Amino acid sequence: MIDKQHITTRFIKYVTIDTESDPNNPAFPSTKKQWDLAKILEKELKQIGLQDVELDENCYIMATLPSNLNYEVPTIGFVAHIDTSPDFTGKNVNPQIIENYDGKDIVLNKEKNIILSPDYFEDLLQYKGQTIITTDGTTLLGADDKAGVTEIVTAMEYLIKNPEIKHGKIRICFTPDEEVGKGAHLFDVEKFGAKWAYTMDGSQIGELEYENFNAASAKITITGKIVHPGYAKGKMINSILIANEFISSLPVTEVPEKTTDYEGFFHLHDITGNVEETVLEYIIRDHDFDLFEERKYLMQRIAFDFNERLQQDLVKVEIKNQYFNMKEKVTPVMYIVDIVEEVMKEIGITPLIKPIRGGTDGSQLSYKGLPCPNIFAGGHNFHGRFEYVPVESMIKATEVIVGIAQKVANKYKS
Repeated sequence: MIDKQHITTRFIKYVTIDTESDPNNPAFPSTKKQWDLAKILEKELKQIGLQDVELDENCYIMATLPSNLNYEVPTIGFVAHIDTSPDFTGKNVNPQIIENYDGKDIVLNKEKNIILSPDYFEDLLQYKGQTIITTDGTTLLGADDKAGVTEIVTAMEYLIKNPEIKHGKIRICFTPDEEVGKGAHLFDVEKFGAKWAYTMDGSQIGELEYENFNAASAKITITGKIVHPGYAKGKMINSILIANEFISSLPVTEVPEKTTDYEGFFHLHDITGNVEETVLEYIIRDHDFDLFEERKYLMQRIAFDFNERLQQDLVKVEIKNQYFNMKEKVTPVMYIVDIVEEVMKEIGITPLIKPIRGGTDGSQLSYKGLPCPNIFAGGHNFHGRFEYVPVESMIKATEVIVGIAQKVANKYKS
């Protein structure tokens, strides 16, 4: 049995360390504070008895749990990320523990009237009677992905303390900068040495994912011309108004708040500007590669049409691919997904196999030669003040890791 207090204490220790990454810093890792947790984990992994513990110059932590079998099985891996999202502050996280949740509103912050309510977040009702860890309403929690880190460390510790559980060689890695899209950029797949791996970076209990968005970023720069407004007729070009027209030219229903499942979108997440220049920052997402390419083409075509009509090159579009759908790389080895599905069912979890409406390190790792489906870590409402995680879900995720290790050992037993 995984000790509930032990896993809770470990998780709280991790989330109270600020590891927010920075999308505007090209350094690696993007913030020095990620080293704070990395160094703690390096020490902890050695203390629990893992071997080959290494924290490299890029803030990747790798370690090995040696096989306790007398026959060969494939080396498998588990991966999670240590950084938290820059979308909302991860500084001074003050977790609150709600024992035996009663299904009612949770007051996160009485002074600021911040309430986590099942009337709005109906998933809360799944966890009535359980222990829920929340924020205090002023920060994110960091369950994305410190729940995953907690589960991997706890599973490795459990296997070490219970040598009667048979398993092959297991490699683990904790990565920096996943939240800014760089988590797998400097991941050394050859050094990691696993045949396949799993990211513990999903949301609610039961999630099992091997499909994700194709992803790109788009920067639209619109150039205007400032002239005194009293004498502007025929001379002023207001980039803000052109930007507004550009935004309106994209499909109004193809945005995150109006799409679900396999539906793609354009997401305007930042806008800055004045009369002379306005910059729109978008992300482009679609599971289907052809539709993904069509979305990128549409943006380019709109810009071309604007420039033709205005008879000047005022609208410039820069698009950069970020990651691709891992389905192409995982489908040929679907048995690695089947293993997880079998384990979940055996321990009483209903698998929720669905596409990720986002990306994980696993998508990039799959394209680097390490097939890497994604497994639930247990949290909800990532990247904001309403984030929470049930402790029981973290325990179940830990049991899934242990179960995968056993299942792989059994499947290769002669």
